[in-house]
Amino acid sequence: MPAASGRATSGDSAAFVWPVRVYFEDTDAGGVVYYANYLKFMERARTEWLRQRGFEQDRLRADAGILFVVRSVQLDLKRPARFNDTLSVTCRPGALRRASIDVAQSVSRGNLELASANVRLACVDAERFVPVAIPVPVRNAIESDLGDKQ
Repeated sequence: MPAASGRATSGDSAAFVWPVRVYFEDTDAGGVVYYANYLKFMERARTEWLRQRGFEQDRLRADAGILFVVRSVQLDLKRPARFNDTLSVTCRPGALRRASIDVAQSVSRGNLELASANVRLACVDAERFVPVAIPVPVRNAIESDLGDKQ
């Protein structure tokens, strides 16, 4: 059973966990989760991670004029997930720069890791799509997740 949504896993205070159920629409002709859907699961978890910290994506755009966009992703698929599996999608913030953040993510079924990814998010101006500094309140929230890791 996955950790409750938004809770840190034991021994990892910076980890955010979001539960996901696999539906038929998530699977391919082979009956396993289609590879691109792991990225969708991870996107949902990152969105909920920010939401739990008080930062709704639409409010960031409206109030701060910024968006977080995926700059790069490295995905490692290790084992298949199947229809009706209950998965845990984990986010762990990593390197924080002026206009980007690295997030380590994983998808697990119980204690078995099925997929992992390193995602770099860029903070961009919502109109011009050019890099801009991460707003101070967002930066402070991320830094509090990082704790002594920085």
